[in-house]
Amino acid sequence: MCFTPTYASWANPIEAHFGPLRQFTIANSDHPNHTVQTRALHAYLRWRNANARHPDVLTAQRRERARVRSEKGIRWGGRPQSAVA
Repeated sequence: MCFTPTYASWANPIEAHFGPLRQFTIANSDHPNHTVQTRALHAYLRWRNANARHPDVLTAQRRERARVRSEKGIRWGGRPQSAVA
């Protein structure tokens, strides 16, 4: 168990896995019902567990970690990266 502060997704290591999950199964999809969507999610998770070091997955995880880290400053009163001079 790894306890993290409330509203601190940037500190939770599992958050990096949700971006690729969303990207590979939900983004630009048109599932006719929840059963089909659930099957797509399960298929992705089986593939993800079998291919943990696949370059596409690692790239998506890095991208999601960077996105979550960029939210850190905004959530805690910091300025967005583009506003910093």
